[in-house]
Amino acid sequence: MAQATAAPRTAPAGARRDLRRRAEAAVRLAAPALLGYATARALGIGLLYYLAKRRGTSPGTVLYGSWDSRWYLDVAQHGYDHTLDVTAHGWHVWSNLAFFPLYPWLCRIADALLPTGPAKSAWLVSMAASLAAAWLIFLVGNRLYRRRTGTILAVLWGCLPHAVVESMAYTESLFTALCAGALYAVLGRHWVRAGLLAALAGLTRPTGIALAAAVCAVAGLAVLREARAGGDWWRRAWRPGLALLLAPAGWLTFVIWVGVRLHRADGYFAVQSAWGNKLSKGGYLLRRIRWVFLGQRGADIPVAYVAVTLVVIACFALFVLCVVQRQPLPLLLFSGALLAVVGLGKGVYIARARFLLPAFPLLIPLARVLARTHRRTIVYTLSTAAIASAVYGVHLSLIWNGPP
Repeated sequence: MAQATAAPRTAPAGARRDLRRRAEAAVRLAAPALLGYATARALGIGLLYYLAKRRGTSPGTVLYGSWDSRWYLDVAQHGYDHTLDVTAHGWHVWSNLAFFPLYPWLCRIADALLPTGPAKSAWLVSMAASLAAAWLIFLVGNRLYRRRTGTILAVLWGCLPHAVVESMAYTESLFTALCAGALYAVLGRHWVRAGLLAALAGLTRPTGIALAAAVCAVAGLAVLREARAGGDWWRRAWRPGLALLLAPAGWLTFVIWVGVRLHRADGYFAVQSAWGNKLSKGGYLLRRIRWVFLGQRGADIPVAYVAVTLVVIACFALFVLCVVQRQPLPLLLFSGALLAVVGLGKGVYIARARFLLPAFPLLIPLARVLARTHRRTIVYTLSTAAIASAVYGVHLSLIWNGPP
């Protein structure tokens, strides 16, 4: 009897030990990537903090108290607007209904659990999400091209020109983590998990529709393959079929909810229109690029506009390279859909590079090239990129007067 009763007690202990070993192995595997990413971002935050103090500017104002951060905090603390107000001249007033709910929800939870106050709690949520994003980006790179490439990929993401946003109370880090997690799940054919993560991404940013489209396309192809195979195909196809339904659910739910709240079918799109976000069929983006490079002689083009333009052009060029290298279909579809959303939209041009931060698969060709070089070359290259990112982050945060 003693042996019979001892078995159930030892089984959970063995399961816990196994889980602990797996967790330790996962941490050891990703440790170089997380350490490299954290170092790059610590450099950026440290330089920003030092120079902000020198200028008499509060670092907190920059990191979690400016631009979109204030709108998200407003949603977290006071909830959403009930109406879309109109000025005396007939213009719609900016509404916080343009900001998706998942990040404010998490900020509210963090504020309830932590003694740091709403703004710092929101920043801590973003910082935790950035580490999760780096980890999941590493997992994607490691799965496809092994550990070295995955490590470089994660660190590169932290060294992008606009990577300072990853360390602000913005949604880009959370959105990137959800996108990377969904793509990693798709690569492993974990369909339900991919659909759920895509649904959460759709509750995080408007560009969540790009991830939903990619997951739906790949899941739809999986369903068709199973149907063509015949037999009891529905038993094999229900998981990708469920992902097909789940992926767009978050985005659609919020869009419909905004319409119901404003008592108009086009409520969400009216809100976005008030912010100047409309479809342009690509003409707006091309006009802006032409203005930066071929504008009036003697015109003072801000550095931030030049940087955004170069980033956008580089992203499209890298996407072509990804296609040539036959990157896995889920990654291509996601990057292509995100580029389409950014390229076809009319709105705040300066934010285009920030909107493309989640498109980490575009960095894979660079990571693969670096992975084939000597370790010293990798260290020099990533160190230079981290320093350049930190310097430009200071410019974007302290010198440039617009949003990052």
